[in-house]
Amino acid sequence: MFLWVIQRDLLLAMRQRSDVLTTLFFFIIVVSLFPLGVGPEINMLRSMAPGVVWVAALLASMLSLERMFSSDYLDGTLEQMMLSPQPLILLVLGKALAHWMVTGVPLVLISPILGFQFDLQTDALLVLAVSLLLGTPVLSLIGAIGAALTLGLRGGGVLVSLLVLPLYIPVLIFGAGAVEAVSAGLGASAHLSLLGAFLLLSLVLAPWATAAALRISIE
Repeated sequence: MFLWVIQRDLLLAMRQRSDVLTTLFFFIIVVSLFPLGVGPEINMLRSMAPGVVWVAALLASMLSLERMFSSDYLDGTLEQMMLSPQPLILLVLGKALAHWMVTGVPLVLISPILGFQFDLQTDALLVLAVSLLLGTPVLSLIGAIGAALTLGLRGGGVLVSLLVLPLYIPVLIFGAGAVEAVSAGLGASAHLSLLGAFLLLSLVLAPWATAAALRISIE
């Protein structure tokens, strides 16, 4: 069932490529506009690069949170999933993983290319990709909680942003801090270790919280 949910959501995402491309193009446009607006000062671009890339990734991930459960809720598929004998936690985890594969993985792959606009060194580009690889799944898992809590509500997209944004801040701080540490000649292992800890904690707690939120929203 876990693999079926992932395969189904990926298939639906490929049939609606515009949603996937919207997230990716938003990330590319936001990151690319900053060097044009700030100017060609190399030191300034290097110092602001980690924060710009991470803020853009955070906002791009939030764009598609509302759609994580809404389509299944509207056509009744979500209720059938909840009535199945399979644990709801596995279904939630599968949908969160599919959301990350659709929205997070493209951001991780494109981030080193965008980092060249800020004149980041090779080691900083590598740490940037690794930090996004560890941090973007946390964004999807935490975002699933907000999407479940606001399911079926009018203006759910705005409410999701208000709910999950405070929880995203630690991931943003340590993700950008890892790249800044490498650029300053320091090690990024502490920041990456904390991102890994956030990921493990989210994998354990977020599916339970999301499943409980779905039951409350459906009832």
